[in-house]
Amino acid sequence: MPEQERMKQVLQAYVDGFAEGDAAAVAGLFADDATIEDPVGNPPISGRAAIDEFYANAVGSGAKLSLDGPIRGSHGNSAAMAFTIEVPGVVRIRAIEVMTFDDDGKVTEMRAYWGPDDVEQ
Repeated sequence: MPEQERMKQVLQAYVDGFAEGDAAAVAGLFADDATIEDPVGNPPISGRAAIDEFYANAVGSGAKLSLDGPIRGSHGNSAAMAFTIEVPGVVRIRAIEVMTFDDDGKVTEMRAYWGPDDVEQ
């Protein structure tokens, strides 16, 4: 199980990857067989090609993330963060993401919690 500090570093690297416009760096935080459910309730995507495409589109949209509070760890293999996603001039979404990690510190599951009330056009 990865250390809490390692999981927090990965989540910070996720935010930083968006800030730098580096989709490959963001996607590289995920295990090859990881799943992404964004938002929770949508069918999950999985696998390296789908993850790469998902983050190429997300980062390519110009989306930037700003933390709404500190990244939180756990006593297990998950960590979470509350943040705001902003695509300038398009949309703002307030979200919470919970990520689960493998022993190597790679994300194996990402679940994004946000709904219609969390979106501003």
